[in-house]
Amino acid sequence: MADDDAAPESFPAPPLGNGRSVRRRGAGRPTLDTVARHAGVGRGTVSRVINGSPKVAEDTRAAVLAAIAELGYVPNQAARTLVTQRTDTVALVVTESQEWLWSEPFFAGVLRGITEQLAEENMRLMLTFAPRDGNRSDLEAYLMGHHVDGVMMVSSHGGDPLPERLEDAGVPIVLCGLPVGLRPVAYVDCDNRSGARQAVEYLAEKGHQRIGIISGPQDMAVGVDRLNGYRDGLRGHRLPVEENLVSYAEGFDEASGIKAARQLFDTAGELDAVFAASDPLAIATLRVARERGITVPDDLALIGFDDSPLAEVSEPPLTTVHQPTETMGREMARLLCGRVRGEEDGPLVTILGTRIIVRESA
Repeated sequence: MADDDAAPESFPAPPLGNGRSVRRRGAGRPTLDTVARHAGVGRGTVSRVINGSPKVAEDTRAAVLAAIAELGYVPNQAARTLVTQRTDTVALVVTESQEWLWSEPFFAGVLRGITEQLAEENMRLMLTFAPRDGNRSDLEAYLMGHHVDGVMMVSSHGGDPLPERLEDAGVPIVLCGLPVGLRPVAYVDCDNRSGARQAVEYLAEKGHQRIGIISGPQDMAVGVDRLNGYRDGLRGHRLPVEENLVSYAEGFDEASGIKAARQLFDTAGELDAVFAASDPLAIATLRVARERGITVPDDLALIGFDDSPLAEVSEPPLTTVHQPTETMGREMARLLCGRVRGEEDGPLVTILGTRIIVRESA
């Protein structure tokens, strides 16, 4: 970029009689010209360093960065956006209510991973909500209006048009899990089917014969996969696959689990084990078991899915399937930043492994 093409900056503060500058609020901040003079280079060179151009010698880059650090220069973000066509900001869209967000232990781990990776990428995060039953038109317009460089979505359900609309509009997007019926896009998930199968196999190997499930929503691939993994585990041990052993929760939260657990205990007959498709669903099953005078693990073995902090502090501590939530968040952010930079040569899907964490409930 030629020096004349660099974005305009504010003028330096007027000099005092001794030649020193005065810093005032709103004026006198170090500018591109100040940095250029301090580093002994042209204004355009400073602009190229700030914008990450490779067309700068390393010793020159080092001099400019040293001048920036010494002067405390902060680039004009609006001007930088005009040059790079990037905002250095990505959005995390949660398609549930705010109440769900703060009560869902799975999300906390994912968010930690996202923020840690974005810090390494020098990217900012904007968190926003898009409940399925709300008006999304303003949010869609904002996300498609070049206010963010890309979007991550958590807890997407089948039939949600937002992921495809963003993809069609050229907005890079990465999903946490894949909604049922959605055409393939970039997403990160754990091996839900294998993890559920491991849980049921563990119960079967302990001698349990009547194993029920509190399943998650069937408009989410995670719900479908964990139910299929449950059935895989039963078939692998020649145990009955009966519909009355399945209770469908409306969500993965504890409130949904209480309703589903009561239904399961009412309709399944005698059970000696339950696999719950999330830790909150398992905690709900514990509560309902106590209501019915059923003791865990003496009368009923119980396994959850998540390995959230809830699992360790429940009474009894919960055997569960560990999924690496922080790694999932990191991978989402890493993959999205790669898409923003146009690095799409690698795989756009990351599936992470799971393992059983044995505690007292099973």
